[in-house]
Amino acid sequence: MIGRLHHLILDAADPQGSAAFWSALLGQPITYDDGDFVVVSADDRSSGMAFQRAPDHVAPTWPQPGVQQQMHVDVMVEDPAAARGSVLALGALHLDGDVYADPAGHPFCLIRRPGWAAPLG
Repeated sequence: MIGRLHHLILDAADPQGSAAFWSALLGQPITYDDGDFVVVSADDRSSGMAFQRAPDHVAPTWPQPGVQQQMHVDVMVEDPAAARGSVLALGALHLDGDVYADPAGHPFCLIRRPGWAAPLG
């Protein structure tokens, strides 16, 4: 194991509205809201879904190909720099900073494990 899911991040023009929908649908509370980034998870020490403000967000048109789906995965690791070689060896492409793409081109970020999360093991 290289890392553990931190949050699934979705772009949204209205992150609070999106979070309210998913909170109600999943029966999980909103555990963080800074105005531009809102998290829905079982508690403030669990991974969940997050919604980041994207003012020019255009909704996906799936299954029509006009506008592709938009999301990325945050993967918590002990040390993003140390994990770099491992994710590249798996076939990831380095995009910028701690941002990579999986072999299909889906972006993901390596995030240093927050203090509230159990150590990776």
